Amino acid sequence: MADTVLYDVTDGLATITLNRPDAMNALNIEAKVLLRDTLQEAAADPAVRAVLLTATGRAFCVGQDLKEHIGLLAEDRASGTGKTMNTVREHYNPIVTALTEMPKPVVAGVNGVAAGAGAGFAMAADYRVVADSASFNTSFAGVALTADSGVSWTLPRLIGQGRAADLLLFPRNVSAQEAYDLGIANKVVPAAELAEEAAAVARRLAQGPTAAYAAIKESLAYGAGHSLGETLGKEDELQGRAGASEDHTIAVEAFVKKEKPVFLGR
Repeated sequence: MADTVLYDVTDGLATITLNRPDAMNALNIEAKVLLRDTLQEAAADPAVRAVLLTATGRAFCVGQDLKEHIGLLAEDRASGTGKTMNTVREHYNPIVTALTEMPKPVVAGVNGVAAGAGAGFAMAADYRVVADSASFNTSFAGVALTADSGVSWTLPRLIGQGRAADLLLFPRNVSAQEAYDLGIANKVVPAAELAEEAAAVARRLAQGPTAAYAAIKESLAYGAGHSLGETLGKEDELQGRAGASEDHTIAVEAFVKKEKPVFLGR
């Protein structure tokens, strides 16, 4: 299992790499279990201040491994059970929860096609650096399925309800440039520069005020589902927490001294 998902922590940055290039990083059970567990490990590790999720080969992730999936469906029919689709509850939901609720920023370095759950994982990240040769495809309806991996929550928030419905009802390849124009991609770079650029963005975040980033993530998620009044109350709560952080004191003192702050991540 160690080769299916690679994990490295260096200078506060956890790099998680999907590593099934010959299968276009399709998600078999092994990969889903290890990705889930690795993300949860990164979320809980106080030494990790930012996460970079990327992949090897020519694809970011094409979603469910359909070769494995069809065999599992046959087993379900033979046994009269429906255990195969438990993967949403057991794997996809915890993966997306780890990405969105992690109290530290997550960058997706999208090196190639991101389809189905692969697109969902990229959209669940806080920032997407995308190779100019990459593309996105919801793909669910193409195999007679509905959205999972958080796409019904993340995609409308990125591009609006109407455009999200269009991409879900009529799946197609969305180029990197169109993804940028729609608001899915935050930054598009030449494919040869993807690894370097995505790592640079993630390292910058790893050196930043981690507690403030956690509060920003929480406030954005809260504001998406609450009224203005409720959101103002949440901002008051979170700003109080951020104002009590060591990083805030460091930043203010550095500003007065006209120095560059060196954040501790707490």
